Amino acid sequence: MKRYDFSEIETKWQRLWEENKIFQVKADPSKPKYYVLEMFPYPSGRIHMGHVRNYTLGDILARIKRMKGYNVLHPMGWDAFGLPAENAALKHGIHPAKWTYSNIDYMKKQLKKLGFSYDWSREIATCDPEYYKHEQRFFIEMYEKGLAYRKKTLVNWCPTCHTVLANEQVEDGKCWRCGTEVTFKEMDGWFLKITAYAEELLEDLKKLEGHWPEKVIIMQRNWIGKSEGAEIKFYISDIEDNLIVYTTRPDTLYGATFVCISPEHPIARKIAEKKGFLNKLQTFIEKVRKEKREIEAGLAEKEGLFLETYTIHPLTGEKLPLFAANFVLMEYGTGAIMCVPAHDQRDFEFAKKYGLPIKVVIKPKDRDLNPEEMTEAYEDPGIMVNSDIFTGLDSIEGKAKITAYLEEKGLGKKKITYRLRDWGISRQRYWGCPIPMIYCEKCGIVPERIENLPVVLPLDAQIDASGRSPLPNLPEFVNTTCPKCGSPAKRETDTFDTFMESSWYFARFTCPDYTEPFNKEEVEYWLPVDQYIGGIEHAILHLLYARFFTKVLRDLGYFKIDEPFTNLLTQGMVIKETYKCPVHGWVYPEEVSPEGKCLKDGCGEQVIIGKSEKMSKSKCNVVDPDKMIEKYGADTVRLFIAFAAPPERDLEWSDHGIEGAYRFLKRLYNLIIDYSENLKKISYISEDFKNLPNNLLKLRRKLHQTIKKVGEDFEKRLHFNTGIAAIMEFLNLLQDTLKEVSLEKEIVKKVLKECFEKILLILSPVCPHIAEELWKELGHDTFISLEAFPEYDSDLIEEDVFTLVIQVNGKVRDQMEVSVETSKEEIIEIVKERPKIKKYLEGKIIKNVVFVPKKLINFVVA
Repeated sequence: MKRYDFSEIETKWQRLWEENKIFQVKADPSKPKYYVLEMFPYPSGRIHMGHVRNYTLGDILARIKRMKGYNVLHPMGWDAFGLPAENAALKHGIHPAKWTYSNIDYMKKQLKKLGFSYDWSREIATCDPEYYKHEQRFFIEMYEKGLAYRKKTLVNWCPTCHTVLANEQVEDGKCWRCGTEVTFKEMDGWFLKITAYAEELLEDLKKLEGHWPEKVIIMQRNWIGKSEGAEIKFYISDIEDNLIVYTTRPDTLYGATFVCISPEHPIARKIAEKKGFLNKLQTFIEKVRKEKREIEAGLAEKEGLFLETYTIHPLTGEKLPLFAANFVLMEYGTGAIMCVPAHDQRDFEFAKKYGLPIKVVIKPKDRDLNPEEMTEAYEDPGIMVNSDIFTGLDSIEGKAKITAYLEEKGLGKKKITYRLRDWGISRQRYWGCPIPMIYCEKCGIVPERIENLPVVLPLDAQIDASGRSPLPNLPEFVNTTCPKCGSPAKRETDTFDTFMESSWYFARFTCPDYTEPFNKEEVEYWLPVDQYIGGIEHAILHLLYARFFTKVLRDLGYFKIDEPFTNLLTQGMVIKETYKCPVHGWVYPEEVSPEGKCLKDGCGEQVIIGKSEKMSKSKCNVVDPDKMIEKYGADTVRLFIAFAAPPERDLEWSDHGIEGAYRFLKRLYNLIIDYSENLKKISYISEDFKNLPNNLLKLRRKLHQTIKKVGEDFEKRLHFNTGIAAIMEFLNLLQDTLKEVSLEKEIVKKVLKECFEKILLILSPVCPHIAEELWKELGHDTFISLEAFPEYDSDLIEEDVFTLVIQVNGKVRDQMEVSVETSKEEIIEIVKERPKIKKYLEGKIIKNVVFVPKKLINFVVA
């Protein structure tokens, strides 16, 4: 008998798929489309098990949709710009471009080894000028529409990476890439006006409900951070100017006892200059900047600097002291707030610290509040008090009433604000897309002409040990002519944030070779992406930016869609237990003896087995996909990945589990090979299966139930694990049945041929190589990958017996197994004679019998 040589089988079918281009796809309006996409990888050098899981899940779905008759787009590419390439260039003395492209070559071979059904003719790399020239065009068009602008601002600065970071790229005060503590730096930079789309980005989350994980929607909603309130004028007589404060609680206006502004507010500087304490203010500003991260996290003590002036309360005329405070952010609202210590805990603590008055203007419905006895602010809604004509109103109603009153008097207006800030896209790094802007002494800032794009990143630039971008020191790159007047001019030397490239790549996959950014017919046919798959870590950064980009490109006339990704699956991590030696720290499993002793350098110390954690080299708990493929084959790896856990849950790696997956495929292979010669020329039609003996009928019924379950689990629910479990269960029944039947009977061969073929068809999305091989062994000369998913017989999947629930006067008294062919009248007579029921019917009159077919019978007696 043939041996299951997975290496030979997988190499063979991967070659045949490629030679026959069976996964290349074109738009076809006559067929329903399905666009499945996994988040494309950064070409870091090698794929890891997290990649394998992500891409396996996507490939199973792509394959089953293809079998279900859809025209499937399933592309792959490379998110190729970014800091790691520069870091590698510094470490290994190799150019980022060479490092990137060599990694792409290696990782592409790894992906092909796994048998993913990608249309490789659509492959893109974002560092290719033919890709990023379109991105430069989008930026210029955004600039012309007022959606891209340059300004001086306080930015997050990573001293290790020598670049600016967006707020979203700062995690717990550290750089998301290298983990260095982030500082603040004032500098010029380019921004995209994502705030112009804040309301639509928020509102359109409703369209994604039920299609995206609720957790992701909540994270985006919180990041956008919409709040409704009022802007109110507080007059400052010392400088004869109005200070505009923003509040979400206009109902507490009468309780304001002081006002705070950001130390960097222009009015703070204006007052300090007039009063002569500018140095004192500047010292306070520097202190606040150093502590900004702690302040934003709510960890810093609240501090203020009295500005030696007062504001005038707009409704009472009271003089309220004005402070510069460390907790007021210039970028939120107006950079100025009214402070109501009785009804805001932060204001309460500040007032207590600086001895400022506390005035109650909202009270609970069941009691009064005494400011002198309060130990904390009362922040809940309630009844308005001490609020002039608004006293007695419910505070919720009072918000609208006071805002309307302020608008009527010209003292304020209703205002909506967002936590979302504009996206800073300037990076002071080399390995990125050049920003296509030019600085001319005569014309100012001028965009490059569209026809001159791309502004190509010079590949002959060398990065020195400091990691600083070489672009500012390359005269051949920097020196140019003004597109407007022709005078000598200078190029922008910043490059784009790499999230720019991943914000629109999904659309370029629809027409990667088109000379213009998009082919209208292609994008209208393929977009939006029907199923997007990737990690939860991209819930804010990438997904929010891609949604924003989609809306901008729509408004620029490129798209008609509002949202890029109809459905989103955030797969769990691949985790594995860790081993830690008290002497050597983290050790690999092979460095631990069966008794749990450390084998490293003959150590012998008892190793501590830790909890399962995300695979990482630093904790020595990685599993190399190449080694697994070499040992077990790609189909086994795919099967284990799909079977070990539901897609959205973390998958715990198990050596025992992957061994079990291998044994299952070997058993399947041996079983079919054992019978294949006898079955090659066997054919069948549905008429052949009438009047089957019970064991074959039971087998066929189980087969068609399995087809139904696998189809629904794989395609609709993405519960690949339960679908695979059903296939395994069926194989057990099949092997048991084979012990009872004789292959000399023609009908047995026909049933067996149907079972083998249909099991291979439904398993092929998970294990395509072995399915192709065994399909051929059964006598077929087609690709199983291009076959239709089998239909199930709806009549056959009905069980021949059902469980009947028996009630008397609505109470369950018994249950029994009943044949589906038993009539209602027969059932009634049988039930009446059952001992458990007979005693409830004796001496009673049966007034009615309620019968629900295949479910229950209820005797109504008196």
